[in-house]
Order: sequence, then C-alpha cells, then structure tokens
Amino acid sequence: MMYPQSSSPTADHADPFTSAAGGPRRYIYSDNDSDNVDPYSRRDTYASDSSNNGLNDTERYYDHNGNYDPYAQPDTDSDVDIYGQRYPPASSESLGPSRIGMSDSNATAWAEYAGPPGAREAYPAWSAERQIPLSKEEIEDIFLDLTQKFGFQRDSMRNMFDFLMQLLDSRASRMSPNQALLTLHADYIGGEHANYRKWYFAAQLDLDDAVGHVQNPGLQRLNRRAGARSSNEKSLATAMERWRQAMNNMSQYDRLRQIALYLLCWGEAAQVRFTPECLCFIFKCADDYYRSPECQNRVDPVPEGLYLKTVIKPLYRFIRDQGYEVVDGRFVRRERDHADIIGYDDINQLFWYPEGIARIILTDKTRLVDLPPPHRFMKFHSIDWNRAFFKTYYEKRSFGHLLVNFNRIWVIHVSLYWFYTAYNSPKVYQISLPLNKVYNSPALSWSVTALGGAVATIIMIAATLAEFSYIPTTWNNTSHLSRRLVFLFITLGLTCGPTFYIAIAENSSNGTTSSLALILGIVQFFISVVATLLFATMPSGRMFGDRVAGKSRKYLASQTFTASYPGLQIESRLGSIALWALVFGCKATESYFFLTLSFRDPIAVMVGMKIQVCGDRYFGSSLCTNQAAFTLAIMYVMDLVLFFLDTFLWYIIWNTVFSIARSFILGLSIWTPWKDIYTRLPKRIYAKLLATRDMEVKYKPKVLVSQIWNAIIISMYREHLLSIEHVQKLLYHQVDSGHDGKRSLRAPPFFISQSDKGFKGEFFPPGSEAERRISFFAQSLTTAVPEPLPVDAMPTFTVLTPHYSEKILLSLREIIREEDQNTRVTLLEYLKQLHPVEWDNFVKDTKILAEESAMFNGASPFGTDEKGQSKMDDLPFYCIGFKSAAPEFTLRTRIWASLRAQTLYRTVSGMMNYAKAIKLLYRVENPEVVQQFGGNTDKLERELERMARRKFKFVVSMQRYSKFNKEEHENAEFLLRAYPDLQIAYLDEEPPRKEGGESRLFSALIDGHSEFIPETGRRRPNFKIELPGNPILGDGKSDNQNHAIVFYRGEYLQLIDANQDNYLEECLKIRNILGEFEEYSVSTQSPYAQYGHKEFKKSPVAIVGAREYIFSENIGILGDLAAGKEQTFGTLSARAWAWIGGKLHYGHPDFLNALYMNTRGGVSKAQKGLHLNEDIYAGMNAFGRGGRIKHTEYYQCGKGRDLGFGTILNFQTKIGTGMGEQMLSREYYYLGTQLPIDRFLTFYYGHPGFHINNMLVILAVQCFIVTMVFLGTLNSSILVCQYSAAGTVLPGMDGCYNLTPVFDWIHRCIISIFLVFMIAFLPLFIQELVERGTGRAIIRLGKQFMSLSPVFEVFSTQIYTHSIISNLTFGGARYIATGRGFATTRISFSILFSRFAGPSIYLGMRTLISLLYVTMALWTPYLIYFWISILALCVAPFLFNPHQFAFADFVIDYREFLRWMSRGNSRSHNNSWIGYCRLSRTMITGYKKKKLGLPSDKMSGDVPRAGWRAVIFSEVVFPIVMAVLFTIAYIFVKSFPDSTGKLPPNPLIRIAIIALGPIVWNAAVLLVQFIISIFLGPMMDPTFPRFGSVMASTAHVLGVVGMLGFFEFLWFLETWNASHAVLGIIAVIAIQRAVHKVLIAVFLSREFKHDETNRAWWTGRWYGRGLGSHVMSQPAREFIVKIIELSLWSSDLLIGHFLLFMLTPPILFPYADRLHAMLLFWLRPSKQIRAPLYSLKQKKQRRWIIIKYGTVYVIVIVIFTALIVLPAAFRNRIHFNCTLCNNL
Repeated sequence: MMYPQSSSPTADHADPFTSAAGGPRRYIYSDNDSDNVDPYSRRDTYASDSSNNGLNDTERYYDHNGNYDPYAQPDTDSDVDIYGQRYPPASSESLGPSRIGMSDSNATAWAEYAGPPGAREAYPAWSAERQIPLSKEEIEDIFLDLTQKFGFQRDSMRNMFDFLMQLLDSRASRMSPNQALLTLHADYIGGEHANYRKWYFAAQLDLDDAVGHVQNPGLQRLNRRAGARSSNEKSLATAMERWRQAMNNMSQYDRLRQIALYLLCWGEAAQVRFTPECLCFIFKCADDYYRSPECQNRVDPVPEGLYLKTVIKPLYRFIRDQGYEVVDGRFVRRERDHADIIGYDDINQLFWYPEGIARIILTDKTRLVDLPPPHRFMKFHSIDWNRAFFKTYYEKRSFGHLLVNFNRIWVIHVSLYWFYTAYNSPKVYQISLPLNKVYNSPALSWSVTALGGAVATIIMIAATLAEFSYIPTTWNNTSHLSRRLVFLFITLGLTCGPTFYIAIAENSSNGTTSSLALILGIVQFFISVVATLLFATMPSGRMFGDRVAGKSRKYLASQTFTASYPGLQIESRLGSIALWALVFGCKATESYFFLTLSFRDPIAVMVGMKIQVCGDRYFGSSLCTNQAAFTLAIMYVMDLVLFFLDTFLWYIIWNTVFSIARSFILGLSIWTPWKDIYTRLPKRIYAKLLATRDMEVKYKPKVLVSQIWNAIIISMYREHLLSIEHVQKLLYHQVDSGHDGKRSLRAPPFFISQSDKGFKGEFFPPGSEAERRISFFAQSLTTAVPEPLPVDAMPTFTVLTPHYSEKILLSLREIIREEDQNTRVTLLEYLKQLHPVEWDNFVKDTKILAEESAMFNGASPFGTDEKGQSKMDDLPFYCIGFKSAAPEFTLRTRIWASLRAQTLYRTVSGMMNYAKAIKLLYRVENPEVVQQFGGNTDKLERELERMARRKFKFVVSMQRYSKFNKEEHENAEFLLRAYPDLQIAYLDEEPPRKEGGESRLFSALIDGHSEFIPETGRRRPNFKIELPGNPILGDGKSDNQNHAIVFYRGEYLQLIDANQDNYLEECLKIRNILGEFEEYSVSTQSPYAQYGHKEFKKSPVAIVGAREYIFSENIGILGDLAAGKEQTFGTLSARAWAWIGGKLHYGHPDFLNALYMNTRGGVSKAQKGLHLNEDIYAGMNAFGRGGRIKHTEYYQCGKGRDLGFGTILNFQTKIGTGMGEQMLSREYYYLGTQLPIDRFLTFYYGHPGFHINNMLVILAVQCFIVTMVFLGTLNSSILVCQYSAAGTVLPGMDGCYNLTPVFDWIHRCIISIFLVFMIAFLPLFIQELVERGTGRAIIRLGKQFMSLSPVFEVFSTQIYTHSIISNLTFGGARYIATGRGFATTRISFSILFSRFAGPSIYLGMRTLISLLYVTMALWTPYLIYFWISILALCVAPFLFNPHQFAFADFVIDYREFLRWMSRGNSRSHNNSWIGYCRLSRTMITGYKKKKLGLPSDKMSGDVPRAGWRAVIFSEVVFPIVMAVLFTIAYIFVKSFPDSTGKLPPNPLIRIAIIALGPIVWNAAVLLVQFIISIFLGPMMDPTFPRFGSVMASTAHVLGVVGMLGFFEFLWFLETWNASHAVLGIIAVIAIQRAVHKVLIAVFLSREFKHDETNRAWWTGRWYGRGLGSHVMSQPAREFIVKIIELSLWSSDLLIGHFLLFMLTPPILFPYADRLHAMLLFWLRPSKQIRAPLYSLKQKKQRRWIIIKYGTVYVIVIVIFTALIVLPAAFRNRIHFNCTLCNNL
C-alpha cells in the first residue's frame, strides 16, 4: 500500500523548493564599493523575479560611471529560462523515512518528510513548543482510525489531513493552538453559527436523541406534537443549554475527531456537497455509529471506498437520474422542466423537518428513524432513496411567480394608482338626472376611491392562489395559506361591499346624499387604506401564522434556513428606511401632479364622448360610437404602466444620491484635494499597509515605504507600463548626503511636486494604465481600512478559478494572422493601437535583449554603421516584436499579447502577485530575516517562498485538462513551469474495472512540483480522489468549482473568473481585506463557556465584495458601455446596497468565508438551467441563512468584458434568461415573501426590478403606439375643435369634438418615456463626476452620445425583455459562453438578421408601420423621439457592426442574404432560412421523443416542449387581442360616409379578404406543387438533383407575388388613400400573425430533429427518409407548416429588403465607412484599420459579384418604389370599373 510520494507543497509541506528558483537565471551583482551603512543597501537580484525587487539599490540603475545598465531588466514577459529549466526527479531527494502504521494491512501513505537540515516544520504554527492540544502524529492516527472504520479513500484522507492541518496552522498563527481548535470546532460542529447545530435543532433531533430508543421515537414525536405547545419553547431553551454543556465538556481529542469525521464525509461527498443538511444527517449517523460499542470493538478495517459506494453513490445516482436517462449506453438529458425534477434543494429540504427524515425507508419497508441512532449508519446501503424524496417547491414556468414573490410591489402601485385615478375621474361615476342635469355624489366619490383597497385584496387573493400551486399541499404548508385566503375574502367583502349599496342608494335618491351612505363611504375608505397599507408592507409569509419570527417549533426550520436575515446596524436601518421613504414620497407627489392631474382632463372630455353619424353593415353604430371609450380604456392601461416606471426613476436618482453621499463619508471622491492624496501617500502606505503595531521600529518609516513603493513601480516597468525615464522620476533614490560618506534616501520628485500643479503630467504617460492604477492606489488608501496582521499571523487563503476552454496563452498564429477575411486586422495590430505606449516600451526592451543575446552569441551588433540600414533592421520589432524566430523571442510577443487579451495566463500572472506581495511584505516587516541569511540570496528567497506558499494557494480547476490537445497541453505546462506553485485540479478518467461497467472518474491535483510519469509523459497527481460518477450534471461552472473545492486550503476563498487580472499594489492590501471578515481578534473565551459564548453572537461575515475595473473600457463605444454598466452596478449601486443590507454576491472578485459557505452548500448552486447565474444563488443562500455581505471600496480587480455587439447581447441574453430562472427559484420566493418592507424593496429594485422595469418600458412603448393609433383614427375621422388664443372655439366648428387635453397628455407621456430611457445614463455620469472630475464626465458622456449609445440602450432593453419573457414562457436557459474576442469582425447581414429578428426586428418593424400611421394621422414633433427609438430596434445590430457601410461588402452581403433565404431545400444546409425558421418554431412544438439520429440535430439542444398554459397566453390570446384591436380601429375609420355621402362597403369583409387571401393563395400554390412533385419527383430527383430547389423557388416566388398582389389590391380598394391603406396593412399583419401563431401552437405536433420532411415535400420522395410509420401523417402536417412558412418567407424577404433600404443612404456618402469606424472604435482615421488585401483572382471575383448583384439591388429598389409611388402619383388617371370591387 505504499504510495511513492512526490515532493509537492500539497502533499507535504516542508518541501525543499525543488530548484524552483534554479535554472539558468542571470543574477547580476554590482559588487563594487558597497558601503554597508544599513542592512538594506545589499544589492540584490533584480533579474530574478523574486520579491527582492523592493530594495533601494538605486545603483541598480546606474553603474558608477552613471550610465544605465541595460541588462538588469529581463521582465516577466521574457522568462527565457522557463523553457530551459528541467526539474530533477523530485522524488529522489524528498522521500524521508516513512512511518509504517498500526497494522501491516495499512502501511501508511504518510511519507513523513525529514528534509535537508534547516527545513522547517510543515505546519509552523502547530509545533510542539506552542502547547498544542494534540500533536501532528496523534491527528494522523485519528484520521487513519476513521478511515479504517468507515472506508474512506486513502487519497481523500491525505488530502483532508493536509486541509485540516493547514486550517489549524492558519488559525493558530494568530491565537493559541487550543483556541484555534476550539473555534474551529465551534464553526464546524457546535457553535452559535455552526450550520450543524442549527440543523440539529431545526430538525428537532434533540427530541429524537432525548426520548431514548425503547419506545419508537419517530412515532412518539409525531404524536406528541399536538399537546406540547407551551412546554415547547422551554424545552428548546433547555435543550440548547444542554448542548452547550455537552460541547463544553468534550475533550479536545473528541473535538478534533468530530471535525475530522465531518471533513472526511465532506471531502468525498461530490454532488452531495450541494445539499448541506443532507451532509449533516450523514455526519450525524456516522458520528452516532462511531461512538457505539459495535464500532469501537471492530478490529479489521473495512475495505477502502466503502463510504463512497454505500453512502454517496446511491444519492449521486438519484440526483443524476433526475436529469438524465440512458439511451443507447449514453446519458441523455431528460425532457423535463424544473417542476418535474427533484433538484438539490428538494433533496436538501427533506432533512429540514422531522417528518421528512421519517420518510426515509429501507428496502425492507422499515423506517430509518425506527432504528436506534447508532445502528442507522450501517443501514445506509439499503435505503430506498426514490421513495423518500419529493418536490418541496414547484418551479413552474409562469408569470404567477412575479405575483407571488413581488405581491407588495403590485399592491403598492396598482392600489395607489386606483386611489389617485378614481378620485380624479368623477365623470365616470357621476349620476345623470332627468333634464340633462348631472349630480356628483360625495358618498360615491369616497366609495369608488375606496375600491383601491379591494384591488389590493384581489391582488393578494390571486397571489395566494398562485402560491397554492407552487407549494406541495403537505404538512405544515397549506394551513396558513387557507387561513390567509379566508381572511382575504372577508377583507374583500369589507372593501367592496358598501360600494354596491351606495351606488344603488345614490342612483335612486334624485341628487341628495343620505348621511348613512356618506358615513359608509368614508368608513369604507379608511378600511381600504388600512388594508392597503397592511398588504403593502407586511411580508406575506408573516400573515396569519408567522413563518419568519413565530415561536412555534414547526416553523423553526424555515426560519433557520430561509429567514435568518442578518440584522442591520441602527444607522444603516434608518438609512434604508429613509431611502425608501424618499423614493416613494417623491414618486407619490410627482406621479400625482405630473401623471394623474394631467390625465384628469382627458378623462373628463372622453368619458361622455359618443361619435355621431357613423355606422357599418354588420355592427351598425354600436362599435363606432364607442371608439372614444375604447381609446380611454387603453389610455388607462398606458397611464398605469407609466406609474410603475416612475418609481424606478426615483429609485435610481435617490440611490445615486445616497451612494455619492456614502462615498464622501468614506473619503473616496476626487473632491478630496489631490495634493493630499499624493503627498501623504508614503505616510499612508506606512500606516495602513504595513503591520506596524507589532514591529519594533529599528528603521525609519521612509526606508520601509521606499521598498514597497519601488516594488510597485518596478512591477509596472516590468509590465511595460512605464518607460525607464518615467521610472527614474518615480523611484526612491539613494544619494550621498555629503558628510562622512553616509547615504540617505531621496523621495521621488513625484511625491514632492504634487504641491505644485505645473508638474502633473510628466510622471507617466497621460491617460495611461499606470496613471489610473497609481491614482486608484493613492485614492483607495484615503479610506478607512482594517489594520493588518503581521505576515506570519495572517490567515491562509486560496484563489479558485474555474477554467473550461478559455484561451490559456495566445498562439503566434492567433496573434499575427487574421481569423478570416471579415476581420480586417490582426490581433497584434489591434492591441498595438489600443496600447501604443506599452508596445513602444516592449519594443525598446526587446531590442536591448536582442543586442545582448547577439553579443553573447558573438555576432557584432555594430557591423553596420549606416543609419538607414539599422532603421530598416528595426522594422520587424515594431511590426511583430521579434526578429529572430527563436522561441524565446516569439514567446515574449505571445506573452505581451496574452497579458492584454482575456487569457488564463493573464489571470494567473495577475493573481500570482499575491505571492510576490506576501514575500515583499514579509521581507520589509522582518528585516531580521534578511540579516539571518547574510548574503545568501538563495536561502533568503527560499524562506520567503516558504512563507508565501504557506499563506497563499492558487487552484485552477481545469475540468478538461486530461482531454487537452497538444497545444493546450503545452500552454498548461508553460503555466506550471512559470509558476510552480500553481495547482491544477482536473478530472481524470479510468476505464471500468470490469467489462460493461461505467468508467471511473477521479478528481486529481497536480502542481509544478509534481514529477512526470515516464510512460505517459503526464505529471503524477498529488491526490487522486474517486468520484461517484461524472460530476458535470449542471451548467458546468458550479460543478467544476465543486469538484475542485476539496483542494482549497485555509480560511478564505477568492473566486476569480478566467478573464480577470490583478496588480501588485492591490495584492498588498490582502491583509486588510481579510480583516473585513472580523475574525482577526478573536475573543480568548471559549465559545462554549458559560458566559464566553455570548462573545460569539455577532452574525458572521459570509462574503466581502470588491470593486471590478473593466479593463476593456477604452475599446470603443461598446466596450465603454459595457464598462460603464459594470462600473455603476459593481461600484455605485453595490456601495449603497451593502450599506443598507441589500447586496448579494455577483461572482467575481468577491472573497468568501470558505468555512461558512462550504458548510452551507458550497460557493455556488448547480441545478441545470435553474441555477444559470450560479453565484447569485450563493449570495441569496448566505443572506437567508444569516451571513453578512460587505462591500469594500479600496480594493479592485481587473475584469474583461465582451466587446462585440453580438457578444454583449449574448451576455445580456444570458443575464436575462438567468433572471427568468431566478424568478422561478425558491430563493426569490423566500426573499420576496419574508423580508421586511424596506429590505424587500432594496432587494427588488436592485435585482429583479431592473429587468421588470425593462419589460415595462417596452410594454409602455407598445401601449403608447396602440393608444396613438386609436387617437389617430379619431383625429383623422372626426372634426377636432380648434381654439383661438383667447380660448374660444373658432367659428365653423359646430359638432366638433374636444380632444385638446388628450394631446397635451400625450406630450406628457412622451416626456415620461423619454426620461425613463435617459435616466439610465445618470448614475454613470455622476460616478465619473465624483471619481474623475467634471471634464472627464462630460467628455465621456458626450462620446457616448456621439456614438449613438441611446440607440444601443433601447435595443438592449428589448433584448433583456425578450430573453426574460421567452424564458418564463418556454424555458431553454443555457449557459451562453459569453465570448471573449475583440470586436473587429464584420458579421454578415443574414447572420445578424437571423440572430435578432425574433428578439427585436419583428417587433420593431410592426411598431414602425403603426408609427407611420400615427405620423400621418396625428403629427406632433414629439414623435421624432419615437421614430429614433423604434428605428433603433430594427437597425441597431447593423449600426454597431464594424464596416457595415463599406460598399463592396454591402453588396456581397446582399448576395449572401438572397442565397441564405433560398438555401437548404434540395440538400440539407445548416446555415439557411429554413433552418432558422424551424429552430424558432420548435420552442413551441418541441421535438419528437424518438431519436432518428441524423447528423443535423446538433442545433437543437435539449429544449423541453413548453407547457400549454405558458403558450396559450403569449402565443394565442395576446396576438388575437392585438388583431381584434387593430381591426376595430380599421372598421372605425371605414364607418364614415365619404365625400359623396355614401357609406363605404363593408370594411370587415375587405380586411378578411386581404388578410386571409395570401394564406389561401399559398395553400393553392402548394397543393398544385405537391401534386406535381409527388408524380414527377421520384423520376426527376435522382437524375436532376436541383429538382427540389426549382420547385421550392417557384413556390416561393409565387408566394411573394401573391403577397404583393394583395397589397396592391388593398391600395387600389382604398382609392389610393395612404393613411387608410397603412392602417389596413397594420390590421392585416396583426391578423396574419395571429393566424400563424394559433396554427403553430394548436395544430402542430412535435418536430423531427432532422429536416428530411422539408426536402421530402419539395422533391416528392417520401420513401427512404427514415420517417417510418409517420410517412402517412407527415405530408398533412408538412402542408400546414409550408403554408405558414411561405407567408413567413415572403415577409422575411420583404423585411430584409426594407432593412437594407434603411441602411443604404449612408453608403452613398463617400467617407461613411471611415466615420462609422471612428464612432465605433474611437480611433482617428489615421489610426484606423486598413482594408483587407485580396489576391487578383479574388478582386476580379468580387468585382463581378458587385456588378451583378448591385444591378439586381437597384432593380429591386426601383420595383418597390414603383409599386408604392406610381399608383399614388397617377391616382386621378387610374379608374377601373369593377362591380365586385365596389362591394368590398
């Protein structure tokens, strides 16, 4: 059983640093006349990339002749030696004598390492001289004993032993070892905040353990629950006291054994780690078993891997089978939606309640609880888990979740709106008396207004009914719901009953109010107000059966795990209440005066308006007289939507105000005088970054600070941010002070000169990265930060990065070759334009290096003397950064580019700055260490590395590592060579043990010290832990984190994505950040002592958030917008939220309290689809379970964001769909129904409110257009009164209708909608104003507006909306890899069209036609804004497409578009219109279950078929409603007599013929075509392969002709009246859309995954298609599909052409392309990207295409204009005499 152990810091920590620093590094000493004035003047290696670079040896830069020494600076980019280093086989020197364990059967694997003399202990803080409670060997024995008793895996045991020892070492380095063990036990098992203790009482196990095993405890408890109410609380308190005493009396040995057992259970739990309470249950059973005599008396060890096989595997299999089934020996996703999958949360919640645990049944039908506790663990293998678990919350897809979770939002808004509007619509309920008198009854006015309370109650009833359908009707759930429902019905009676009485009484009273009615009305009103306030503020979870703070034991579990919100400090709570009081105060005032009062007059004039002299054949005058009423109804809806939008507006304003105020309080703004910031920086570094309290001060602060500062500057020099001239001005220099040869430090002029403004720009390139970093560093130190601990006392922490297939290092090819012809620029060119200064520095550096290597290699660099020649020689450097293709030179260029793109290398090198920072701080603060090693730099370096390695770990979880291709593998190997301490966790697969079994998967861990296995050439893993099966069950990222989480070490985790970066000066603040967890100064009391435990009451800090700096903000408009969004979200909002307790966790640079998170279900959640934004759930989980979440202002990480239009929208789609999934989740349910009102509002407006606001904005726009269409019909058909200036009606206006107030109201609405869009820019503006000053803010905003960012805002609002709505309707949330590329590629028109047609172009086009009508019928200048925003919906994707307006490409695009439209009918083609059409259809129809596997099913993914409930509303009801509305509008216009006085013929028949005509025509065409192809096809198809295409194109052409023909027919029937024709088209489109949707939703069966049926239809060959039994039914289905497809095809063709027409005008301008590129990339024309180069053949080909298709395009334009313009121009000449037409 001996494991040969590799020498690695993870396996045993006293590693002799296997020549990590060795290899051919050049150390340069300038040893001349060093005078040892102070111990710091020893000149050390600058060349080695060690932390020594902080010393003040300024002579580094000057040889004594004063010239600059060029060789001293190989920067990080040029670690030439990385390839040179080969490590000696590590195992030979590091295997010490290994201890053989107790019995021979388990020769232990602890290779005790006795290393070379001088190597310290592995866990220095846990050493014998510190009175440790247990020695390392004793702890080892505990682990071995547990492993033998339970059958844990060997490697898992080694891993967990190291884990625990590092944890103890980390804690013991800042407190006594005894206390370290105690607090650790308190955190894991028994303390105030230990999840295990909370669970123990929540699941009422204290009763279970107390009753004894004689009478059956399970049954006992279930029976006892009724009587023992009063004794309950008492018994709970006493039980908790008993628990504390038991914990207090435990021996340290037992405490450690419990921790060890918990860790061993956790370490192998795989997916079960996501279900923390289930893990608690397993641990409890194991612990009970261990203490029983039968376990203690057992001698022989159980086989290894028993725990995995009997406990974890069955649970894992259950979890896996919920989502996957086996088909043909492969696992395939089941087609189930969340409501049918028992997910991690459902499994976990079984263990919350005693009733749940009682459900666990063995295969022999006995319940697990009926066994005495010690016997339960041994029965785990025979538990039947399938019968135990059930759904505890149904995540059904429906909008009902919005109602349940956010009921208070709807109550507040809708009721308030009702109160306001009802009071201001007295005309609606005035009583008409005889003789045309009217009477306004005060009683009725009170009473109708009071119905607002009834509205609130109805909302609550609806919410309660919806809640019934999301919660299983079991146990303790529904009792409080039914109680609530009864109460609500009573309230409803009270709030709306009196109205009936009052209305009847008043109507019969002839204009006098009875006092009874008045009193009733007033009472009713006050009851309503009280009810509304109650429903608006009271969380629904606390009504009638308080589930949040109730004392009943029954609610304890849901309180513990979902409602233990951490309390706020008093000023924060007041701030929170003040914020919401202000928001709603302002909103209520402004909405009343701006929205409601301006609505009062339109209501007054429109209520009684009846339209005279109108009528049509069918409806007579019944429809048209009420047109004003229809319009008013739509206006009411419109006003309500605006009412919601106002709140968000005020929220943004006040949130920004609070946030800015907060930043002033924290001292973070630019208005703090800059002079201070820089001149005081040295003092601040000394005071805040260095742990000065514990240092005895031997040296001047200046000496210490200078080392830190110089290190920062030099690190920037190494990253090529600063040139050597700048460095000179920024460093501390040593100068001779003149007398007695002493030397002193001179501060850099940078600090001194700050008092004089004139000096500012000379220190770094203006506007550069260096300037930004230094100024942020200086600014951040002005805030208050926690005091740091000395390095050797700081806690250990780990950085964890999940990596899937992101780029590790760019290859040479990727840098200097374009991806394809559309890119137009190589990556290197692009990066050079973005970072010109850095490229220059890099080139200078390289030239020096090249000369140097040339000198070494003998070729004289001075051979050519002519100037011109050498200039020529330098060209390659400036172009590509190297001249000789030797790997060390090309590698430098690759690294330079990788550090500026989004690569893993950038992340790793950035995060590895932590190690440098720790070394630097350790050396600066402990000068005695430096003295101790004398001049031996190697030993010093080793000592520093040992410290860095002990305090900081970096794990990259490379899920695919074992599957990497050669190149990826080389890059990963390069990372390990460059950073030997980097650890890589990956999945390893081994073939099954026996034939036909499943292959086995392992979690493995390697680092740069792992030795190579000679046979395979791969490294031997330090740990290799078997998993129960494939761990990737969800969307991947969280599973990837989870499998690697067992390899983290220490107390804290920083989660980093593979597109982030970090800087040395930020890493220096690490000790301050970790201080935010408030665990530095732990009380010396025992957490279990009688009074001591009171000092551990404060709720723990779970997450500490940090700022992100988007390092792609200067890459043109889109990069800037993405950066701005993140800036406001991650900084401005987070600052205010964290203060008022509303910040959750958004992933990236946040630090987590690892122990807290891992005992509560891990760092993210992992159910597929549901937990798409996995990290947010971790935040909600921590928040609901009582962890505090903080936000720090003084620390930032870099982060890359996607820069292309497509990638940004993919990201937004991902966020949107993720938000849709969150709406379904139980976390939202708990937060929405249990948070107190102010915190609920913070949560709502911070998270879902933003997206719901987007939905409402789009809804407002649509409502507005419909309203306007109706008003337009009124305006164009009836006489509207016009007034003179004095306000009197002008003459000749008899019988006019007064619509003036309505038009005023419209203007108000437009302003409202405009403001709601524009407010999005406010936070960013203010943020810039505060952080960078007025000028920068105005410039940035100006640049954004110049580049049409409002267009982008409108478009992205629609994308958000569409993704949420489609997600809530159909599902299909997938992790969209957000793309990390640069946005220089031109995307072709057809691809953009297919990507954005569904989300926004169709909507935009429909709205555009409506807007056209509105403009014709009702022109007002305010409409211009609408034209812009609706055009944005259609054109935005093309506007932000690089080089959209290049003439040649435009024409080639047109060709590509036509081909895309017509491809894929005779042969399958994956990029074709037919493919796009089928894909968008399958969301509704779903796919056939049976796989008839053909290759084209890749696209389909695993979309489950949408449920009919979801579809019926969005796909059937809504389109029909829209069709009816527009038809009514059209009928109204047509119900007035024309100039000759005769009524037009029936409009309804006309519209029906025009709308359904094309559909019938298509059907006829297709029927003929079908008959032709079924007879001719089988003969023609084999010989004439294009037969299908010919048939298809004929049919399609006829379809288009039909469509255009019917349009012309309508044009003609309307006698060329443009506005009527447009309105007719609007109605026709709405009707056709409704028909298509209904056909698809109702009549279509499921789709095949392949497109055989499509090709069968056109070619007529139905046999041999693999259709099997479907061959008879499919033609009929395909017929319906084809009818729809023909209409859609024609409309897509037309829409495509319209879009192209819109995009044509700019092309006619000569420099349009240049200008456009300037707007997009913000590059001056001289800097712009050249046009691509083509070969002669290509040029010729392109010219021919342009001529051919350009002509076609022009002809098409001519035809289109002719169809519209000619008839209109010659309308008076054209007369057809057709009797049929006159009757239509």
